[in-house]
Amino acid sequence: MTEPATGQATALHPLQKYKRVMLKISGEALMGDQGYGLHPPTVERIAREVKTVHDLGVEICMVIGGGNIFRGLQGSAQGMERTTADYMGMLATVMNALGMQGALEAEGIHTRVISAIPMDQVCEPYIRRRAVRHLEKKRVCIFAAGTGNPYFTTDTAATLRANEMSCEAIFKGTKVDGVYDKDPAKHDDAVRYDRVSYDDVLVKRLGVMDASAIALARDNNLPIIVFSLDEPGGFRGILAGEGTYTIVS
Repeated sequence: MTEPATGQATALHPLQKYKRVMLKISGEALMGDQGYGLHPPTVERIAREVKTVHDLGVEICMVIGGGNIFRGLQGSAQGMERTTADYMGMLATVMNALGMQGALEAEGIHTRVISAIPMDQVCEPYIRRRAVRHLEKKRVCIFAAGTGNPYFTTDTAATLRANEMSCEAIFKGTKVDGVYDKDPAKHDDAVRYDRVSYDDVLVKRLGVMDASAIALARDNNLPIIVFSLDEPGGFRGILAGEGTYTIVS
């Protein structure tokens, strides 16, 4: 597989708004209808969604949670020491990142898994300038192991890396098509927001991301676009000005 020549201009889709974005998805999104682990057909479907956006010339970063394998907060709640539980959760995100890397490269997309916890045999350590260079070469960068520190979620890691990589937006892929005033799975009268402010997300506890991630996005004026990852073509559609989603800004 030959990599694209460096410095080569890439034609942009005429409706494309963003040139570099962060895609944040939960670990649960990778397990399909299973109750645990990775569901290869689901991982492959998400990889194809990423490819449709990559083919537009968009530079893509990714952060994937680890809740399909291990969630530090739940381990802590069951009596495990919190720091140890969080490190186990970080290692789970590396496993998910490697799974996604395999699916993306099967689609012909060059990727790099970049870990905040050094493990040179399986992925690269996080070096900001090197990661930026990968993006410039149109490689998809999958950031793993969170921030490398306990007590921080992958939501915060995604927002931190998005700022460091100068991303223009965070795309938060979920099971619903935006942000609602209450859980649409439990309330038939739930109302979806087209646009909502960072402060409203915090005050109303809308559950888009954790408070640290929302505050970091707000302080750096980084929009968060919440959309359904289950809707085929949803990721690409937003970049073409289509689809259903909520913008937090």
